[in-house]
Amino acid sequence: MNINASIVDQRLTGILKEHVGLLEPIVGKDESKQRSLAFVLLCVSTALELPLDAAAELLTEGGNDVGVDALHFSDVDDGEFTVTLFQGKYKHKDLQGTANFPENGVKHALQTVATLFDPDKQVLMNPRIKPRIEEIRSLIRDGYIPNVRVVLCNNGARWTQAADNWITQSGYTADQVQWVHINHDEIIAVLQRKKSVDDSIQLHGKAIIEDFNFRRVLISKVPITEIAALFERHHDLLLERNIRRYLGMRNNRVNAAIHETLQDASKRENFYFFNNGITMICRKFRHNALQGENFQVRVEGIQVINGGQTCKTIQQTLKGLPHEEFSNIYVLLRLYELAEDDHELVNDITYATNSQNPVDLRDLRSNDAIQKQLEIGMAELGYTYKRQRDDTGSGANIITSSMVAEAVLAIWRQKPHQAKFLRGEHFGKLYHTIFDDLNAAEAILAVLIFRFVEAERKKRAGQAGAPKFLPYASHYIAMIIGAVIMRACLNIDHRNLAEVINALNNQQKDIWFEAITSIKISLEMLYGVRVISLQQLSATFRRGDLLDGIFKEISKKEGER
Repeated sequence: MNINASIVDQRLTGILKEHVGLLEPIVGKDESKQRSLAFVLLCVSTALELPLDAAAELLTEGGNDVGVDALHFSDVDDGEFTVTLFQGKYKHKDLQGTANFPENGVKHALQTVATLFDPDKQVLMNPRIKPRIEEIRSLIRDGYIPNVRVVLCNNGARWTQAADNWITQSGYTADQVQWVHINHDEIIAVLQRKKSVDDSIQLHGKAIIEDFNFRRVLISKVPITEIAALFERHHDLLLERNIRRYLGMRNNRVNAAIHETLQDASKRENFYFFNNGITMICRKFRHNALQGENFQVRVEGIQVINGGQTCKTIQQTLKGLPHEEFSNIYVLLRLYELAEDDHELVNDITYATNSQNPVDLRDLRSNDAIQKQLEIGMAELGYTYKRQRDDTGSGANIITSSMVAEAVLAIWRQKPHQAKFLRGEHFGKLYHTIFDDLNAAEAILAVLIFRFVEAERKKRAGQAGAPKFLPYASHYIAMIIGAVIMRACLNIDHRNLAEVINALNNQQKDIWFEAITSIKISLEMLYGVRVISLQQLSATFRRGDLLDGIFKEISKKEGER
């Protein structure tokens, strides 16, 4: 029995006990099917770094799932977006961890890719996956480019060479489709990420090493072969404090440019001048001060906080190539020795060196005065505010900063399309639009409204008579409900929050139907009385085409008050 496979199997037992409510509605009471789905859920949670309840929202398994067990797609960034498809195969009795991912599973995944990303192809799909696929196809019709990741998961070995040959023969280039394998070893590696990374780094040439502001600084150049070897030994354990992790060569122009430079023999000798370098932090570093240059530095607690993309691209480019070809290629290294309790400085350094790309700035904003004030204000009202992504715990009284950002932008700032489709900017360009002048009571109420709307969407999904637009409309419905509440109460603060929540609970069904009616009227104003495809509905809500009509309905209701 493989130890890691056994640990994962034990984890699945825990998921079945703790989260049966996530699994039973999809596959029923069959324990074997529940266990297989729990494995997919664990893989999704691991790969996308999501809590299990959020990962469950991405599950699509069931009849007519077109071979996709879970589906995630990102926001559009620079005209592109990433789609991640998961397919899981779990062996219940064989925990040796040696069986290959089935060849027919790879073949099915190839057929799926050929079908799903052609907006004109008709395919029978279940209600869990169809709205999402049509939303992806709507983006493709609008000219956005999908970068596809197919994640094949099992509790065994990777697929065979024959399956690799099919992937090669499919005609999909690395720029189009990336194939990823996740198994029990990958899952356990994620669970062990908190351990310290201690290693040595061989520098080349002179180095500046000095004490500065009660901290130590080292600046030098390092061979890229040393970086590749370091990442081969420790992989993503080195990126725990890095806010972007690895975006991939195939899905990111900067990484592709780094890759091309390193492959070009005439350019790579100047790589040091082309690249901004790598910034690492550590608890302690030691070197032989009697040497004049070419130090070997022993480092404890290494973390890459800027340049992680460079490091991973170097690792991927040099994999399988003779390292002697790159022995004279260097990159700038900045190494800072910081005390273990120097968290605020780490955050400030990370923000300063990464703020040019606001892929996820939530952690970097977590120490802002605004966020701390919300935390204090919500605590006084009986709620726990989670400012950082790695905060644990869930429950009705626990509210995350990302949840607040999305709900507030949709409801009080009345920008539902930006709330859904610009999540990457919630803690970047849209941060002050969302959080300035926001009190804790408003934040709590926005989240409660949005939770109610999402609960109604899930309950009514697939029911006879449910509006076709429902999968795309949550943020708009929440905005309209917020406007209804504001008709009765112009200001919301700690003094009247309980009263407003009570009124919402008593009237929520009525105001939900009022919101649905407003959207129906707005759609008729826009398109007349005719059938609208799911792709067109998705585009309509994404572009905000309905807002003028909805605002007219809101103004009309306010005039009738």
